[in-house]
Amino acid sequence: MTTAWIILTTIACYFALLVWLSWLRGRRADNAAFFTGGRSSSWLMATLAMIGASISGVTFISVPGAVGTGGYAYMQMVLGFFVGAIVVALVLIPLFYRMNLTSIYGYLGQRFGGISCRTGAWIFFVSKMLGASVRFFVVCAVLQPLVFEPLQVPFALGVVGTVALIWLYSFRGGVKSMIGTDVLKTVCLVASVVCCIGCIAHSLHLGAGELPGAIARHSTSRVFFFDNPDDGRYFWKQFLAGIFLMIATTGLDQDLMQRTLSCRNPRDAQKNMVLSAFVQLFVIGLFLVLGTLLYMYADARLSDTSIAGDALFGRVVWSKDFPLAVGIVFIVGLIAAAYSAAGSALTALTTSFTVDILKADKRQDEQHLTRTRRLVHILMSLLMVAVIIVFYELNDDSAINAVYNLAAYTYGPLLGMFGFGLACQRPVRDRWVPVVVLASPIFCYVLQSHSEAWFGGWQISFELLIINAAVTALGLWLISRKHSSINHNRHVSSI
Repeated sequence: MTTAWIILTTIACYFALLVWLSWLRGRRADNAAFFTGGRSSSWLMATLAMIGASISGVTFISVPGAVGTGGYAYMQMVLGFFVGAIVVALVLIPLFYRMNLTSIYGYLGQRFGGISCRTGAWIFFVSKMLGASVRFFVVCAVLQPLVFEPLQVPFALGVVGTVALIWLYSFRGGVKSMIGTDVLKTVCLVASVVCCIGCIAHSLHLGAGELPGAIARHSTSRVFFFDNPDDGRYFWKQFLAGIFLMIATTGLDQDLMQRTLSCRNPRDAQKNMVLSAFVQLFVIGLFLVLGTLLYMYADARLSDTSIAGDALFGRVVWSKDFPLAVGIVFIVGLIAAAYSAAGSALTALTTSFTVDILKADKRQDEQHLTRTRRLVHILMSLLMVAVIIVFYELNDDSAINAVYNLAAYTYGPLLGMFGFGLACQRPVRDRWVPVVVLASPIFCYVLQSHSEAWFGGWQISFELLIINAAVTALGLWLISRKHSSINHNRHVSSI
């Protein structure tokens, strides 16, 4: 009970600091500040915010645990992230600034038509709502036995309380507030990982000079896998997947791009994008090193050697060999990662729904737009609570895994739509775009389900995103016209 109250007090203090920072930055915020930060963020602040925003609570727990089976193979994908960030910086960021977009899916409206814009926004809405909810659910599931059960707080009430706190610090200033609070989250996240590395290394009697050698000798520290093309860890699979994942899930994601587009000009936004991807190499490296240390500690000190994967991090830091302060550091890092992702998702969902689906920014004056935006923000928060509770009631790992795999099916059509729009100038029949966007994931699902039988054992994994995008682009070509009386978007042709 005492531990639960200490953790709860820590979370309360952390949130109090978030709310204060949010109020400080957002007390004079208008709709432009909520949607784009007023295009006034410094690139360095945006970079620090992006680092924390790109790491969810699931990443915080899962990346260290995954080194037991995958080694440091994830770093191969992170190298691809860096190349993908350069593509986003050189191609997409100048386009979005030139078009002065509030929501990046406004490009689809100007390039293809209003139905295409809403289609892209709905794809983002479904994917982000489910993805953010399931990631937040995993963290709530970790906190429930540590905090809420000892205090006899039902799971649903705990979720309502935490989402309400997220709404509280994000409803007023939106992106302008999120930039400031995300910087705090990044600092807490990195500090938490570094502290845990130091404590575990000290417990294993490894000094600063001995630590690199001990990590390098351990079986989990292999980085590159070139030997077996059929292995899911094969370098070129991971590297190419990283490139396209970065383009799709960052460059075409309203959530993450909203921070980048808050920079003062395209040059600053490009610096933010490339530098944040570069720093992410080192941050993910810290998580992987932490994973090796966790397995070293488990082998040396834990009686139950079967504990691995997602359960390992929490099990080690809450073991009797470590002081309570280490567990508190773990909780701070976890909530910094989890609540950053949930808060930014609510802001991005509110922006996209208000601008792309309701078109309120074009139909309403400033006062009515503020009222609509705040109402949408409340509705997004309530919907997230409902989805999290549904996941808890289902308690079905297959459903959760399906949501994790959803990105390849949802971001594939977005990648195909943007790719087709940038690659050629053929206009499409706007009303048929939703048909293509729905047909492509269905085709890819059938292909993935039967690939082993049809193609001699070939398993489709990370390349599914690329296939989905290619099928979508082909579908758009089939519904396109060679000539049109309408003027094509000059922003595209000038790239």
